[in-house]
Amino acid sequence: MTHALYIVDVFAERRYAGNQLAVVVGSPQLCDETMQQLAAEMNFSETTFVTPAAEDDGAYRVRIFTPAREIAFAGHPILGTAWVLRQHVAPASAKQMHLKLAEAQVQVTFESSSDGSELAWFLAPPMSLGATVPPERVAAALGLCAEDIDARSPIQVVSAGTAAVVVPLRSVDALRRSMLDLEAFAGLAAEGFPPLVYLFCSETRQPENDLCVRFFFEANGVREDPATGNGAAFLGAYLLEHRWFADADLALRIEQGHELHRPSLIMLRASTRGGVREVRVGGKVVPTVRGELL
Repeated sequence: MTHALYIVDVFAERRYAGNQLAVVVGSPQLCDETMQQLAAEMNFSETTFVTPAAEDDGAYRVRIFTPAREIAFAGHPILGTAWVLRQHVAPASAKQMHLKLAEAQVQVTFESSSDGSELAWFLAPPMSLGATVPPERVAAALGLCAEDIDARSPIQVVSAGTAAVVVPLRSVDALRRSMLDLEAFAGLAAEGFPPLVYLFCSETRQPENDLCVRFFFEANGVREDPATGNGAAFLGAYLLEHRWFADADLALRIEQGHELHRPSLIMLRASTRGGVREVRVGGKVVPTVRGELL
């Protein structure tokens, strides 16, 4: 049975920027072992697998694999997969897509941006803020000193299916110097802190942007994401919880990926209504490859 393969750049303002995603569309879906092998073969942050027919509720079932394991939730795979389905499977006129992930159903909407291009947005599932950790312990695992950490808010775990440690930094310089040392992080990992670290600061490279971020994670060794949608969703919940900005409704531009020479732009909208957080993450999707599995 033929399985179509698409590669797209997500959160990209141009081709060969943003975060690469491989999307495999085919029915029946491949076995778990083959999906994991293909994700390792692609060696992107994530590869997704989706059947070309929606289920009775109109949602498409999607599975997400890193090169090392299957995961429940990740941002750029959601947007990239929805874009591929809308372009090549579902009617292109559809303004909404629903994806059924391992632990939640996620809605993706499409809207026109001010420059005439199209933005894809996902509504993040409910997120919880968890344990905090002293700055000096995380700083050591990042090759920083405690003074590089911004003390306005805590270092804290945020989770929604997957989880990451959100770390506020004082400067872009500290961001540039950061690198996750898994050996130094081992003590925190033993206490249940995930070896996924999302760092942000208010200083930016481009004046039109609001925040600059990096994201390190473990998948057969330390890796860095050029653009992280679920990290941006975690950040949205974190910023609301700690009132990082004076505005109650946030509309932010987040830059990422410069250290990897894949500049990325992630859009974030976050607000609280009736005590409930609503976080949406958006960006552009640019296609690069179309083919089929052999």
